[in-house]
Amino acid sequence: MIACKTPPASNRCGGGREILRRFAVIVLIVAVAPGISIAAHMSNGEALGDACTSCHGIGGHSKGYIPSIAGVSKATLLQELKAFRAQSAQATIMNRIARAYTDPELEALAEYFSSRPRQ
Repeated sequence: MIACKTPPASNRCGGGREILRRFAVIVLIVAVAPGISIAAHMSNGEALGDACTSCHGIGGHSKGYIPSIAGVSKATLLQELKAFRAQSAQATIMNRIARAYTDPELEALAEYFSSRPRQ
């Protein structure tokens, strides 16, 4: 082992350990934070559902010919979303949109829209 001849306060020897420790903490935060953020986002069906508003209306209340999805049972919504993703249900665009979502995200969306009141 090589002894350090400079005082630790000079950041040349003992300070290197502190820099390494801080670097390890930063790496850990960077590695873990996205997973926490994604998990929080996945559990928030309302945030995920923002992408649905342009067609299905705010809160799932459509004003046009596209069906309202507010208040539809979670099981029905989840079944339809998974069928769109598997391309076993006919759709103009939903089969392409649903492919971008994971199972937990589809469940969060179904949970959110099923909890919305029908109009």
